[in-house]
Amino acid sequence: ELENQLIAKSKTLDELKQSLASNGSAEQTPEAQSLRIAELCEMKDSIVNQVAQLKASMQSILEQWRAYDEIYAEVSLMTTRYLYCIDQCKPSGEEASLEALKKQVKTLQ
Repeated sequence: ELENQLIAKSKTLDELKQSLASNGSAEQTPEAQSLRIAELCEMKDSIVNQVAQLKASMQSILEQWRAYDEIYAEVSLMTTRYLYCIDQCKPSGEEASLEALKKQVKTLQ
């Protein structure tokens, strides 16, 4: 969106340059107008560079978040598996009889 706005402002600035070149203005001298337009062009170029840097930074951050999401999903799945295994390994009653343990081993296998 910023890039689109900058393109629109660049066109407006170009139109202003052409307008100044063709007819000038009574309010300011042509030199003052040219100087102001040059300042505006420098400001626009600076903003274009800042937007490019911001875009590169945002791409890097986006890639890092994608990696984080993938790793988080993997860790979450592993945690769920471990919790299931721990739940399955608990003895079913107060006393862990040999038969109960054999049944649990068979279930786990």
